[in-house]
Amino acid sequence: MYQFSRSIYRELGPEVVAELGEDVCLTRQRFLRACETTMERLATDRHYFARPTRTLFNDVRSFFPISSQMRVYSIVERHVALASEYVESQARAGVTFDGSPLCCHATTRKGTSCQRVPLPDSKYCPSHKHLEEEFEVAAA
Repeated sequence: MYQFSRSIYRELGPEVVAELGEDVCLTRQRFLRACETTMERLATDRHYFARPTRTLFNDVRSFFPISSQMRVYSIVERHVALASEYVESQARAGVTFDGSPLCCHATTRKGTSCQRVPLPDSKYCPSHKHLEEEFEVAAA
């Protein structure tokens, strides 16, 4: 996932403006750290990360002048969309980023995480697939 955060940094890093009394290098490091944090959360917690584009833009917008805010947003939006697409493709393959198989999102009666492999295009295993159906009905 770091290739996406580094791509944002390479594209926008030269435009970073230092805050009053701060070195440009420190500001760029903070910018890179914000990008990496967002991409890491997108990879590990994608189901509970509702608006990654808005989160990242709000974290980094103070590093840029007002005149380039629209360009920054469009670049962030494009890269986050590509990263989300990549994460979804990995999930469809049934593996996490470290190569281990995906686990069901449900918990057992004992309160531990279910260790079964989820169904394709689902977050739940065959034993817990009813939870996804209940969620879809509640959302509608």
